[in-house]
Amino acid sequence: MAGKRDYYEVLGVNKNATDDELKKAYRKLAKKYHPDANPDNKAEAEKKFKEVNEAYETLSDSQKRRMYDQFGPDGPQGFGGGTGGPFGGQGGYYSYTSSGFDGFGDFGDLGDIFSSFFGGGFGERSSRKRNGPRKGTDLNVNLDITFEQSFSGIEKEIIVTRDEKCEHCHGTGAKPGSSPIKCPTCNGTGQIKQVQNTILGQMQTTRTCSACHGSGEIIKEPCEYCHGKGKVRKQPKIKVKIPAGIDNGQTVVLREEGESGEKGGPKGDLYITVRIKKHSIYTRKGNNVLCEIPITITQATLGSEIEIPMVDGTKEKYKIPDGTQTGTKFTIRNKGFKAINSSSTGDFIFTVVVQTPKKLTKEQRELLTQLAKTMNEQPPIKKRGIFG
Repeated sequence: MAGKRDYYEVLGVNKNATDDELKKAYRKLAKKYHPDANPDNKAEAEKKFKEVNEAYETLSDSQKRRMYDQFGPDGPQGFGGGTGGPFGGQGGYYSYTSSGFDGFGDFGDLGDIFSSFFGGGFGERSSRKRNGPRKGTDLNVNLDITFEQSFSGIEKEIIVTRDEKCEHCHGTGAKPGSSPIKCPTCNGTGQIKQVQNTILGQMQTTRTCSACHGSGEIIKEPCEYCHGKGKVRKQPKIKVKIPAGIDNGQTVVLREEGESGEKGGPKGDLYITVRIKKHSIYTRKGNNVLCEIPITITQATLGSEIEIPMVDGTKEKYKIPDGTQTGTKFTIRNKGFKAINSSSTGDFIFTVVVQTPKKLTKEQRELLTQLAKTMNEQPPIKKRGIFG
């Protein structure tokens, strides 16, 4: 993956390209590099054709495009999908996979465009592709966590509503012991082609077969559990590990935890977008933790060692120097958020707020009165103002 060209460069568009501009560029390049259009250099054409297809598959999906713009073609390093990531088991951050030619089944009428352009050869393969194994639909869910959980990381259990392969018919939709048959109307292609004579000559149109609804198969004896769908609706509980340092709006991907695939195709993926609840004390800026710490007049004047409550529940001692003014910022190094895919850590930055006592005892008032007599009652003049 390290040697991949930039997807925008592959399609010849800039990073602000609209969906229409992406599709226009994709269609132009797909026609140019289609293997049927390059019989003398088929191997190289297939390579470029696959590269163009992969680039468009990512950039035409708003979520994948956002992740690509943020992390590049390799995804966040160390959090790739599959089963070998740092979380063990499944999941991690989004990493990009190439579907090669399989992605063409998702691009609507492009098969018909190539069919007319290349005399039907590609259109036939495209129809077979649509009737072959297809990846299941990706699912998107939101997960709310606390500020502390985003700081330390956490394992959560979520419930997902999704279609799963029927265990009784093994996803065929046919009654156990029977099998779907090839649709006799379309001969298993899922499409009906018609040729019409016009003043411009013969024109061929293609429509979805109404008998099999494009599947290419007829189920004479439907499975009684899924009613011929091959899928059943379930709500499984799924565990997801949220890494320490995750930020609001970032997405964790669990591979093959989405909808069941078609015709033996793989499951879709599960995208989990993290939403972090606001904290009453702490805020986040980059990987730094920010907060305000109240101190008394005497602590600010004389200096004091105070205990700072950290996000993880521990306390950190810090020496406040004498003469500290309200609004002064102090930094405790490496006590902020961990950076994902990096060994660096942010800082803990707190701002002191000097509190003026609202009620005084008689003794406290007398002591302050004596202090006032020994000090200038007016603040020092730095600029012309009300005391100038």
